[in-house]
Amino acid sequence: MSVTTQAALRSLLDDADRGALRAIAGEHAAFDAPLAPCTSWRIGGPADALLTVESEAELAQVMRWCLRRRMPWFVIGSGSNMLVGDGGIRGLVLHLAGAFARIDVRVDGDGIIVSAGASAGMAALTAKAASAGAHAIGSLAGIPGTVGGSLRMNAGTDREIGDFVRDVWVQSPAKPDPHAVTLQYYYRHTTLAHDAVVSRVTLAFDRGDASKERAEMQRRLVRRKNSQPIALPNAGSCFRNPPSGKAARLIEAAGAKGWREGDAEVSPLHANFVNNLGKATAKDVATLLARVRRAVFEHCGVDLELEVHLVGVFVDA
Repeated sequence: MSVTTQAALRSLLDDADRGALRAIAGEHAAFDAPLAPCTSWRIGGPADALLTVESEAELAQVMRWCLRRRMPWFVIGSGSNMLVGDGGIRGLVLHLAGAFARIDVRVDGDGIIVSAGASAGMAALTAKAASAGAHAIGSLAGIPGTVGGSLRMNAGTDREIGDFVRDVWVQSPAKPDPHAVTLQYYYRHTTLAHDAVVSRVTLAFDRGDASKERAEMQRRLVRRKNSQPIALPNAGSCFRNPPSGKAARLIEAAGAKGWREGDAEVSPLHANFVNNLGKATAKDVATLLARVRRAVFEHCGVDLELEVHLVGVFVDA
């Protein structure tokens, strides 16, 4: 192992840091914690520290500590749109829970208002909103991640979550207390600052017929189940759809459907998904993604952009 690799794998935390983090998070602070169980790909090396944070006040405390210590940090959410390197992540990895998982749905005249914490699951949110009659909630059905992650990447299908946002509150090391921000929404990204943690979101929907909204959402979920490999560990769509068409069709046209690298496989069911067949490493997946991207460019002349985020340290597993 090279000196550079050894340095990349060395923890940034000393004993004083670990003591300070235990004082903040107590038993919710874990050190040298494997991240594979925290990601939908079931891949990823250890974090120097994995903190479960359960309130905005506790998150503010962590943010202040990171600023004082100049410690890198990362919010992992549900881990559904990322590939964590086999060398793990240096610094702090934050998992939001407790109050951040709350969902409140209420009727407001002709509208449905949904208030949710950043770690609330999109599956639970859409189910509750549909039961209240939130019109067009089906466009958010089947998104595997959390509210915070979905907002950061402006997730959706024919309509995106940004279409429904009324208010967003964030926290950051420089401004650790919750504060409202106004964002612009684009295809698969927003103007949310890189150092901002979404703490809660308010969404507003027109009020429709609850039975019709539930039926429409169920129809979409069945279609996803039949067309996507949801039974295997994966991270959803790996590449953004280019303006010229669907990424999955381009990948299939390039002959990459079914390709394997180690235990990573381009799904035979949906070519824009890469499955972990059991023992895939981050290196396997990253290598396969690079092969697919190169094949599409050579065959179709289109340079696909990754939709999944590669984070942490990538080394030979």
